[in-house]
Amino acid sequence: MAREMEFRMERDGLIQAGDHVELKEDTANTMAGIMYYYTIKDAIAMSNNTKKKLHRFDGTVKSIEASESYWTVTVEIEE
Repeated sequence: MAREMEFRMERDGLIQAGDHVELKEDTANTMAGIMYYYTIKDAIAMSNNTKKKLHRFDGTVKSIEASESYWTVTVEIEE
């Protein structure tokens, strides 16, 4: 089963759809408990906080969508 996760990228052209990416996991202690957030190595894009921990730290870039000042990268992660 695959999970799709969105990342925010602030510079264009760092990765492309179809690229294999490695992820780095970090945690934040919040009032809601431990939250996880992920970064596409090496500091290419960052996810939002999530309570769901990933079991794998790699995936494939499915799409990149441009907004006014950033790009949304969707990564498919096999779990």
